[in-house]
Amino acid sequence: MFENYKTFSYELAGRPLVIETGKLAQLAGGSCLVRYGETAVLANATMSAAPRDGIDFLPLSVDYEERLYAAGKIPGSWNRREGRPTEHAILASRVIDRPIRPLFPKDLRNDVVISLTVMSVDPDCSPEISAMIGASIALSISNIPWNGPIAGVFVGLVDGKIVINPTEAQRAVSDLELTVAGSAKKVVMIEAGANEVDDETMYEAIMKAHKEIIPLCEFIESIKAEIGKPKFEYPAFELDHEMFDRIAEMVGDEVKVALDTDDKRVRDAALQPIYEKVYEALAEDYPDSKAMIDECLYKLQKQIVRRWLLDERKRVDGRRMDQIRPLAAEVGILPRTHGSGLFTRGQTQVLTVATLAPVSEEQLLDGIDGVETKRYMHHYNMPGYSVGEAKAARSPGRREIGHGALAERSLVPVLPSTEEFPYAIRLVSEVVSSNGSTSQASVCGSTLALMDAGVPIKAPVAGISCGLITEGDRWDTMIDIQGLEDFFGDMDFKVAGTKKGITAIQMDLKIDGLTPEIIKNALETTHKGRNYILDEIIKPCIAAPRDDVSKYAPKMISTKIDPDKIREVIGSGGKVIQKICADTDCKIDIEDDGSVFIASVNKDNAYKALKIIEAIAKDPEPGQIFYGTVTRIMNFGAFVEIAPGKEGLVHISQLDKKRVNKVEDVVSVGDTIKVIVSEIDDKGRLNLSRKDALDVVDDE
Repeated sequence: MFENYKTFSYELAGRPLVIETGKLAQLAGGSCLVRYGETAVLANATMSAAPRDGIDFLPLSVDYEERLYAAGKIPGSWNRREGRPTEHAILASRVIDRPIRPLFPKDLRNDVVISLTVMSVDPDCSPEISAMIGASIALSISNIPWNGPIAGVFVGLVDGKIVINPTEAQRAVSDLELTVAGSAKKVVMIEAGANEVDDETMYEAIMKAHKEIIPLCEFIESIKAEIGKPKFEYPAFELDHEMFDRIAEMVGDEVKVALDTDDKRVRDAALQPIYEKVYEALAEDYPDSKAMIDECLYKLQKQIVRRWLLDERKRVDGRRMDQIRPLAAEVGILPRTHGSGLFTRGQTQVLTVATLAPVSEEQLLDGIDGVETKRYMHHYNMPGYSVGEAKAARSPGRREIGHGALAERSLVPVLPSTEEFPYAIRLVSEVVSSNGSTSQASVCGSTLALMDAGVPIKAPVAGISCGLITEGDRWDTMIDIQGLEDFFGDMDFKVAGTKKGITAIQMDLKIDGLTPEIIKNALETTHKGRNYILDEIIKPCIAAPRDDVSKYAPKMISTKIDPDKIREVIGSGGKVIQKICADTDCKIDIEDDGSVFIASVNKDNAYKALKIIEAIAKDPEPGQIFYGTVTRIMNFGAFVEIAPGKEGLVHISQLDKKRVNKVEDVVSVGDTIKVIVSEIDDKGRLNLSRKDALDVVDDE
């Protein structure tokens, strides 16, 4: 039945990689089932028969789809089925999209959809890497025009040693989370999170990854050679060169003048009448050709900017290639928030706001990777007004999620542990003005907001981007690219880090890859740039985290109790813990390991709750002093509750320093009195003394 069924085997990082074709999804343009260890990902690539009208870009969709059955889970949603993609799935889609997109023909306008369905997960064998390899194979053997293949690997740094495709246990202790994709000749994509890894180690890891990728690409080429389909002949988009030459002659000098400014508003205003002039001049000879005119004007601007950069080393805003735009930093912008930081880079401006909350408010996750909660969250918003557009706000798209995740990843290595700082932390970066490099401005704004909020980060983090312009063997890099250089350039190489080392990298390319020389140059360039920002901009603004959190933030204290005592602290039906919360006006969370987190706007109330909990959880010892409540009065003394469920007797002889004839003469039911534990008898009963506690007070 499956006469076309074939398998292809390869050993990747000591584990079997098996590719199956010809059995599943035979109607797709290209399909394969990737088995890596016990991970299984179905990869399908399909292209529409006709191009999409009225567009000037490749309509490519990469969908990484997590199925919870892959990890033996039922979805936690009300419908008990997968809904919109998880944030992790969206980020995986972006990581796979970036290396394959530059290798499509520039004039392809047919819809291309890559569907990657994770069907089984082996924690030691990355489903993301399996999906990337699957996408490359599906495209390579399909009828879709594509200049691949590419392949990818994951890289860890365990005990100072570089590890390709580390196991789950190795990833847990790794100082590096690096994904590298490449062709047999060049590196095409880099995505990294790192625990302050130095430039040399990062470069070595990238190169070692590419060395592993080369034979993997050759393996994919062998599959393509055996079962690959002939590539589809598509209607190529052809620029009207006669129109282009006419437009260049007509307005070329005017376009140069319009582009030569550091102000996006001035540039846009100057270009508008030029567009109208060209439309009017060509209306008779080129009716109904507005799209082609726009394409010619776009190509003209691109040509001008690229010639400036390559031939004159001239940037549109007049900067040197190694010069950063004017920078500014402020903190404490918003008085009632827990922390805020405003970072300005030229016409890019990001306001980041920090919110602190009890650890119980951490984000709950429903995915296949085993991560169930997230204590630190970063969200990125880029409204239409930030680029001067009249666009209503919508839910965050893939770009917003990606930029937020990059800023989040950049700060994770410097955050204090839960034990050091028992808070859930949320940052929101509001892009109020955008002219390039908003994600890295978000990194800088995050550092400012965290320090303003009193979060004791280990070191400040800054982020900056490096651009690239190429022509044949010629190339040059430029630091801190603005929007036009990102738009017309060949690379956006974003690096975040501390003075000590790198914490995150994200590289976007429009060309077929980078040489080792370009990668090394980009790392060196960004290193200098982020050090400048840290020393000259962030440190003068706020040199260290504030000594305490905002008066509007909850005051958090934590302790740890014996897990066997949790039941006593909570009480039957939660009565004890509810009473403590009501009496102290605190929010209290207790975890299974005995960790207790107490939150209150009033620090004194938090410590009051702490004392109550410790009194319940810890067995009293002679000499300890408690504030207790009189619960019963007998002829021979008073019973006092020193903690919920813990009661002791104050004998009439221990009520006061003078003789007491009647218990009611000294105390009444409901009174709060100070007592000291004088004895614990062999039956565990507490004998308390008010008299001795009074002596302690007199001594103090």
